[in-house]
Amino acid sequence: MQYMSSREVRSRYLQFFAENGHTIVPSSSLVPDNDPTLIFTSAGMVQFKDTFLGNEKRPYNRATSSQKIMRAGGKHNDLENVGPSIRHHTFFEMLGNFSFGDYFKRGAIEFAWKLLTENFGLDPNRLWPTIYLDDDESFHLWQEVAGIPAHRITRRGKEDNFWSMGDTGPCGPNSEIYWDFHPELGENGDNPATDEDRFFEIWNLVFMQFDQPGDGSLVPLERPGVDTGMGLERMSVVMQGVHSDYETDLFVPIMQRIRELVGHTADEMQQHIVSYRVLADHGRAATFLIGDGVMPSNEWRGYVLRRIMRRAMVHGRRVGLEGPFLGELAKVVIELMGDVYPDIVARK
Repeated sequence: MQYMSSREVRSRYLQFFAENGHTIVPSSSLVPDNDPTLIFTSAGMVQFKDTFLGNEKRPYNRATSSQKIMRAGGKHNDLENVGPSIRHHTFFEMLGNFSFGDYFKRGAIEFAWKLLTENFGLDPNRLWPTIYLDDDESFHLWQEVAGIPAHRITRRGKEDNFWSMGDTGPCGPNSEIYWDFHPELGENGDNPATDEDRFFEIWNLVFMQFDQPGDGSLVPLERPGVDTGMGLERMSVVMQGVHSDYETDLFVPIMQRIRELVGHTADEMQQHIVSYRVLADHGRAATFLIGDGVMPSNEWRGYVLRRIMRRAMVHGRRVGLEGPFLGELAKVVIELMGDVYPDIVARK
């Protein structure tokens, strides 16, 4: 497997789907313009919600995108996990491919398997799918399409393998794909449900079959579709041979700048690594939120931004930063935009 920068991961993903009949659609804003129930754009399919529901007709029935995501506030809220976790973020980038009444489960699995094993060159023996409890169709497709033995396909419940954007809207069972960090341990009975340190989720294939009207019922969609999400940060972990999102080229330059501002040695940085992660993540989040027009305030989206900034300030003080250091972090993120984020920036 060859080292691949995050920019190349993004480019290869989008190009692969463009070559397979998908229209590349630009990222929408972090502020949803078609759903007042959402505080932020929390998934790649948000801008396609009405398309999935059949309320909007687009000139294409296959799409791919690299979507800016914010998960701080509302149903999808990872704010407090950032820092202690090496895998959670408030702001991140979601690569996705979408089918609006075109291909369904078989097509999604075929595309995913071809991209991962042929285009990205991943070892198929290190890829482990999960499926929703009663999704026998996906269970058989993973064996037929990918040749994965039945014992390596894990069935999981609604909390893990049934996806919805919120309490209302399109939803359906999903199939996640995990990367095995430690194949040398062999097939010893571990699986993605029992060991999330060994197995690392890189892609989620959602099979949009239903609409949730909000009364607890599931209404079958007239034209089922596909909504997938591959975290750029997570795929970069795999393609760069590291173990943490914060060791990828998406975060290392920001964390290095923090270290320069503080004057820490490498050992001192490790002693304060939780604060470094918070600062790097929250610096990105605040920069992109402000870039999309959100300003700190006492309510709604502005309040979430204010919380992100205040949490960053707390951790900044812990490592010895003083003065307007969030502005310094923003400068680093903006400098990276031309190299790392050129395809997703709506405005600087």
